[in-house]
Amino acid sequence: MKQDRALLGILAMIALLIIVSLTLFFTRGGNQEYVTDDTPEGVVRNYVLALHKEDYERAYGYLQDEDGKPSFSEFRAEFVESTSNIKNTGLQIDSTEQTGDDATVRLTIIRGGTEPFERAWNESNDAWLTLQKGGWKITYFPHPYWGWDWYTE
Repeated sequence: MKQDRALLGILAMIALLIIVSLTLFFTRGGNQEYVTDDTPEGVVRNYVLALHKEDYERAYGYLQDEDGKPSFSEFRAEFVESTSNIKNTGLQIDSTEQTGDDATVRLTIIRGGTEPFERAWNESNDAWLTLQKGGWKITYFPHPYWGWDWYTE
């Protein structure tokens, strides 16, 4: 009889832990908000967040207006066709170097494993921005947040 109560107590604790874990998993970090985009870091953050939220018009607005810029339909198609790459990728902004009208934002791209036993891995890379018409615009961003043939000659 005492063993039954102990077993029921253990099962109740396990059930409680499962419920708390699932609640935390589904409620954490799901409500990301845009920040002001008057700095290179703000533009990078908002660009990536817009892509994750599938707000392609907003993300497209952060691209530099120069030769080689994809059309909006080409831009959107790049991400609609490869959504899984974006969904399994995170980004950390490490530092920024600004020289006049140009800025380099150092990033750590966190790529999640797509298989059950595949581990996540990190990659360091840079995003390049330029000041254009009073706002920061992206001239280069690492894959999977960028098309391979954008702005190439």
